[in-house]
Amino acid sequence: MRYRRLGRSGLQLSELSLGSWLTFGKLISEDTAAELMKLAYDNGVNFFDNAEIYSRGESERVMGRILKRMEWPRDTWTVSSKAFFGAGGKLPTQIGLHRKHVFEACHAALERLQVDYLDLFFCHRPDPETPIDETVWTMHQLIMQGKALYWGTSEWSAEQIKEAHAVAERHHLIAPVMEQPQYNLFHREKVEREFAPLYDTVGLGTTIWSPLASGVLSGKHTAAAQEGTRLTAEGLDWLRERELNAARLSAVEKLKPIAAELGLSLPVFAIAWCLKSPRVSTVILGASKTAQLEENLKAVDAQDRLDEAVMRRTESALAGGGLSTW
Repeated sequence: MRYRRLGRSGLQLSELSLGSWLTFGKLISEDTAAELMKLAYDNGVNFFDNAEIYSRGESERVMGRILKRMEWPRDTWTVSSKAFFGAGGKLPTQIGLHRKHVFEACHAALERLQVDYLDLFFCHRPDPETPIDETVWTMHQLIMQGKALYWGTSEWSAEQIKEAHAVAERHHLIAPVMEQPQYNLFHREKVEREFAPLYDTVGLGTTIWSPLASGVLSGKHTAAAQEGTRLTAEGLDWLRERELNAARLSAVEKLKPIAAELGLSLPVFAIAWCLKSPRVSTVILGASKTAQLEENLKAVDAQDRLDEAVMRRTESALAGGGLSTW
């Protein structure tokens, strides 16, 4: 495993990390989740990503029980939670980024994960109903109380992140360190273009999610999502409609031979491509089987095979599929 600094902070995260969205507490058993976490940890992964909304809190409960059982030294791993959507309740006091919900979401996550503090705490979406000042102050206070160590955002715009930093600077508060955006061969604009000024000005770190575009870049899908994958899971019609289309499937077919010539599976190639970006602090992997995770962990070494010529061929394959490149 290799490690990268989380933006301008001194914290170093493993280049690959493990997330629990759609899997823990939902698609896989707790025993399988434990096997995945142990495999990840044994291979140097030191960051496990979670959120209050994942399986309505059950994902954090599962992860908390596993962390307790494993008895890994607390100074060898990091864990996150995210606040905004709530853990199932829909009352106005149970969602959003106002002080009441963020405060209560943090304490609920600590209880579910069975930890004394969160290493990373994210604002899962921007909240138009709450002034950014209020959210920045609340996050600062949670850090001062020792309930979280670093805070960040997920799927915020560059302007919203800049506003949060302006508030922090004006009041001498702790500013957000990281953003968690989607980033893969098909979703590039935010990380590569919109956030470009922020890497140097505020030292933004990124914990990117969906490196395989919800499995489309696994190469196993046709026009219809393959049974047994997350794209066919109940309630995820919106994800299937967003990610699975003719242009992307065409691009996948053009990417397959590039990966094959390098001796890589397409998923490993796609994850390694994400790692080629110096703007990526860590790539969050999702997995439902240990064999899948074991294969995808190969991306750390595989990134060295993606030289400039390979990157140019990849850009051509995407452009040829009618997809935007930057």
